[in-house]
Amino acid sequence: METPQYVAARVQRALAEDERTNELGIRVDVRGEQVYLRGQVSCSERRHQIENVARETAPGMRVHNEITLVEMLEPGEEEHL
Repeated sequence: METPQYVAARVQRALAEDERTNELGIRVDVRGEQVYLRGQVSCSERRHQIENVARETAPGMRVHNEITLVEMLEPGEEEHL
């Protein structure tokens, strides 16, 4: 049985290297048979792809997608508060 740290590292490496995601900013926590994904992305499609890659990388484990969506402003666009 793999250690939680090994599973988390494998999922993070897959998220960074998979061409669907190329994501470095997601935190992966593993507790028992549970994988927790945390971080922020700009669209729901990206959030879904990250979850897919995590599921493929850690088969048989339950993936909890706790990634939040943030609105990304275009460069030069003013933020109105």
